[in-house]
Amino acid sequence: MVDVRKLIEYNEEVRHRYFDSLAKLPWEELTKNREASFHSLRNIFIHTLGAVVDHWLDFLRNEQLRTKREFDDYKTMEDIGKYMARVEARMRTYTASLTPEGLLKEYEVTNDLGEVVRVTAEDVLVHVFEEEVHHRGELIALLWQMEIEPPLMGWKYL
Repeated sequence: MVDVRKLIEYNEEVRHRYFDSLAKLPWEELTKNREASFHSLRNIFIHTLGAVVDHWLDFLRNEQLRTKREFDDYKTMEDIGKYMARVEARMRTYTASLTPEGLLKEYEVTNDLGEVVRVTAEDVLVHVFEEEVHHRGELIALLWQMEIEPPLMGWKYL
């Protein structure tokens, strides 16, 4: 069985490959509306950091530390890189402190159907992993449309 913390570490490694790849693009290409979920490559990447990782860390840690910046507040890749470093540091601190019992801690959340369901910390982390992978698929498709080969991301490449 794979420890969910390894999946989170894997996402961080692959996230850096995508950050480096996106950093090579002209800013206009990065911010161009491509009619995807959050319109641009920049916005999709920031969404995975904010509404996915940072948001769920606030939930799991009962904190309100998530950055509430708008997509257009990120004017450079350096801005995005600083935010990424902050979010990743928060996640590493959280996962390093998790015990096996901590992974089983239960929470109540309201799902997309408006139903209150019970989930564990591990369930939330699997969701964080999965949602980032989901949006990475969008980035892959958009890069292909631009005739750019996406970064390698398989386990054997780490």
